[in-house]
Amino acid sequence: MFVATSFRVKMTADPSAFLAEASGYLQADPLLTTVVSTVTHRAVQQAAAGTPRPDYPRWWAVVCDHGGEIAGVAMRTAPFPPHPLFVLGMPIEAAAALAGELRDRGEEVRGVNGSLPAASSVASEIARLCGGTVRTWEHTRLYELKNLIPPSAVPGSPRFANGQDLELCLTWFAAFHDDAAEQAGRDVSDGAVTMVTEHDLKERISELRVLLWEVHGRPVHLCGFNAPSFGVSRVGPVYTPREHRGHGYASAGVAEVSRRLLAEGSRVCLYTDQANPTSNKIYRALGFEPVIDMANFLIE
Repeated sequence: MFVATSFRVKMTADPSAFLAEASGYLQADPLLTTVVSTVTHRAVQQAAAGTPRPDYPRWWAVVCDHGGEIAGVAMRTAPFPPHPLFVLGMPIEAAAALAGELRDRGEEVRGVNGSLPAASSVASEIARLCGGTVRTWEHTRLYELKNLIPPSAVPGSPRFANGQDLELCLTWFAAFHDDAAEQAGRDVSDGAVTMVTEHDLKERISELRVLLWEVHGRPVHLCGFNAPSFGVSRVGPVYTPREHRGHGYASAGVAEVSRRLLAEGSRVCLYTDQANPTSNKIYRALGFEPVIDMANFLIE
């Protein structure tokens, strides 16, 4: 356990143990903590189902102040290189304690995602300790749907993806990240690549968490979403292949998913790439409002 300026860092590879300690903290603001909550709940479900532990780094951390109160949390669960940390808001001193703990563990960290300014503080401190430099890969923004504004009608209809759609969905999940980087002017070949594993996508499809929009029996759009955690469900990814863009399918797909989630009693949120004006305009037109700015950093 690393101690810095009276902040203590407790780490665990057990998602259930993390939830036992941090549930109250996560529930206090389930919108801002949605990524940590959904990922952790899924890990608990997978463990209960007997799914083997992954071979990539996976852990959760709680940073407490001198009085034992939680000052912030972080996790490293991403299945894709460089397996970045995900950091929620915490004081600078708590961020320094987390970075020091990772240094003492001998853990190499090449990426940090999460809330600003905490993610920047953690990335900068890790870089300082290991002699590296920090580069901003992506600026993102968390939005919450306040009042759904139905979009204009478009041809086609929604349906949930099934097992026969697995290969198409894998291709589109991968293409989503490449196209998003290209649209934002980032290098597609850069190291900050986000992917979904085939096992994870099979789970999502079996749980009816991937919606396809079809026109004349042909899928033209994909909209994924997460199971609610503490009453909040996160939409994404949202992807329309290049040849089908400009027809309103993204607006229709997100609106349909949001309508279903709202009907189930969930709050609805999503993340956008701040460098993509098209997607930000679409979501605002549907009734999404900005909540907090976040960022993804690479440590080189």
